[in-house]
Amino acid sequence: MANNKPQQEIKVELSPEVAKGNYCNLAMIAHSPSEFFMDFITVAPNMPQARVQTRVIMTPENAKNLLHALAENVQRYEQTFGEIKPRAPKAGMNPGGGIPNPFMDGNA
Repeated sequence: MANNKPQQEIKVELSPEVAKGNYCNLAMIAHSPSEFFMDFITVAPNMPQARVQTRVIMTPENAKNLLHALAENVQRYEQTFGEIKPRAPKAGMNPGGGIPNPFMDGNA
């Protein structure tokens, strides 16, 4: 039986500091039995160290909701702008698109 309760509207405040956003070109995801941890990182060329810009911690249910929302938005994006194609790796970069993957040993 469908739940016919009207959804409550949530007012979301976006401060100027948060609205400017953080650029990242690498994300690392880990989980425990009760949470997902997502670290958003900026990696710069020829820099031996990268800094986590933002860490987001979610329940497994909310992480799955995020997965579906992101998939839906990628689908809409591709319908409007065309397929997102992975970039060819540059010389000396890993085959995953040029962003180092700390979970791969290079033999995968």
